[in-house]
Amino acid sequence: MAAKKNLSIYLLAFVLFAGGVGFMMWSALSENSTYHLNVAEAVEVPAEKLKSARLFGVADGDIVKPANGLGASFTLRDLEKPQHAIYVNYRGALPDTFEKGAEVIVEGRMDGTAFTAKTLMTKCPSKYEKSNRDKV
Repeated sequence: MAAKKNLSIYLLAFVLFAGGVGFMMWSALSENSTYHLNVAEAVEVPAEKLKSARLFGVADGDIVKPANGLGASFTLRDLEKPQHAIYVNYRGALPDTFEKGAEVIVEGRMDGTAFTAKTLMTKCPSKYEKSNRDKV
């Protein structure tokens, strides 16, 4: 009789554990999915489907910075297909290496025809790579 009671407790614990793990996996995959796209791919996707995306490209065109110095608006151009571009609005601290021609990764969402970025990162210049440090 005691063995049957212990079995039901273990079975209940396993079902609760499996249900919790399943719920965590479902919520992680459905809510926090981020597309990793280059600009040419992002242009092809309808704006309503890009609720969360990470785009790769090159900062191009005029970079407009607000008076307070936080953020920038610029054109993000595809590395391989430069005819594809998206206008990006970013509000926040800019990396020191952010300038026209810098390779940029932005994370955010599409708002109509512009991309609103909540994160902006730049690729480190080649001067930081090991092979170039040895030459100095």
